[in-house]
Amino acid sequence: MTQEIQYLTLKNGEKLAYHHSPGKGPGVVFCGGFMSDMTGTKATALESHVSASGHGFTRFDYSGHGASDGAFRDGTIGRWADDALAILDGVTDGPQILIGSSMGGWISLLCALARPELVKGLILIAPAPDFTERLMWPDFSEKEKAAILSQGYIEQPSDYGDEPYVITKALIEDGRKLLLLDKPLALDIPVRILHGMKDVDVPYQLSFDLIEALTSTDVVLTLVKEGDHRLSEEDDIARLNTTVDGLLKSLS
Repeated sequence: MTQEIQYLTLKNGEKLAYHHSPGKGPGVVFCGGFMSDMTGTKATALESHVSASGHGFTRFDYSGHGASDGAFRDGTIGRWADDALAILDGVTDGPQILIGSSMGGWISLLCALARPELVKGLILIAPAPDFTERLMWPDFSEKEKAAILSQGYIEQPSDYGDEPYVITKALIEDGRKLLLLDKPLALDIPVRILHGMKDVDVPYQLSFDLIEALTSTDVVLTLVKEGDHRLSEEDDIARLNTTVDGLLKSLS
């Protein structure tokens, strides 16, 4: 298993940090969430599990996240999706399964649409497609909305770290260009969704909307009654590993 951080240089000269463990196909790529990084519990546990089975595994930091270049506040859904595509194109080899956590679910769906020849399956953990429009914008007060429009950003406290969330006008406006749930989502690949019913950040009902939008008939939703947003407890990781094993077996 690769331990040292590697770097992929983008066309703009900035570098994306990643870990890549080579192995047989299909490989697995982990797409993290909003303001998270590749050192999280799920990403590292998955790397150990998938690598032990002999399959390739890649985890990475979006620009402005973790060890990658760039400022978080300059990021948008489109830019981070481009980062994921750069990893797919420049680091991985052959067909891949994408595992998307929270915002990473939206990123994974966008990548699957953009690279149908590479993305052969999806595992989505508390997926948050369209979250900027469905969850963020409606929850802002009129004062917060006015601040975003006038000064270009607001800051909100985070429950997951010391640094505040910086929500920019660019993030909201870019998200509106990439909405997925307002029309049929033309993906005909297997999709596995895991969602906690006590998720206070991304309501599990959003996964029902995603299922309705997906054209694929091979979609399985697993609801975890006591599960929170992270789904990173020991039982959650075991469930995730089992889901990965099943999809790898069906696609190998």
